[in-house]
Amino acid sequence: MNKNILVVDDEKEIVDAIEFYLKPEGYNILKAYDGLQALEMIIENDVKLIIMDVMMPNMDGLKTTMKIREDKNIPIILLSAKSEDIDKILGLNMGADDYITKPFNPLELTARVRSHLRRYINLGHIPNINLSPNIENKMMILRSGGLELNQETKSVTLDGDEVKITPIEYKILELLLSNQGRVFSSHELYERVWEEDAYNCEKTVAVHIRRIRQKIEIDSKNPKYLKVVWGIGYKIEKIK
Repeated sequence: MNKNILVVDDEKEIVDAIEFYLKPEGYNILKAYDGLQALEMIIENDVKLIIMDVMMPNMDGLKTTMKIREDKNIPIILLSAKSEDIDKILGLNMGADDYITKPFNPLELTARVRSHLRRYINLGHIPNINLSPNIENKMMILRSGGLELNQETKSVTLDGDEVKITPIEYKILELLLSNQGRVFSSHELYERVWEEDAYNCEKTVAVHIRRIRQKIEIDSKNPKYLKVVWGIGYKIEKIK
């Protein structure tokens, strides 16, 4: 199975170091040194995951992330020397799936890559299940009012219109729609969706929830589907 990972950083030594850490894991490393080169590589190759620096010449990582998100849901892990929460939140708001601060721990980077790549590949796989149409619809379609998630095609629609979402956003919606009315804390959501131990995860989860709301709610400040239970967590309302 193709495991192309695109590494984007204007410092060649960092790109080479990431290749050194990831290549023994069986990944094929593609290299770019600014955002414009990265966009060209994505067009020319079947990229499964992107590791990208924030500060780069020609086109920085944030602008490149926004451009990629116009039509692709490839997992994006941003790298930056900045560790302030505001910088992490800004990157996540632009569409990144994860954020790692330089200097990074190679084992942590490898674990994050493995987790995001597994999730992305699994979402792209349509299971071959032989079911009657009625049973298949019952098992594969999660619905709350006009919000619908199809577990077979891995797609989300709102009132019949397709909603473009990332793998992380899909997993959050799938978990909440599968348990309508149940409240999940930030820690539980993070551990169930990211499949990692939760530590200082509240802001990361909140950013992804906000992005989902912007996509599925007419008025994100007065949501119909995705509700916040203050001080406890998040839930999807059960709507007929």
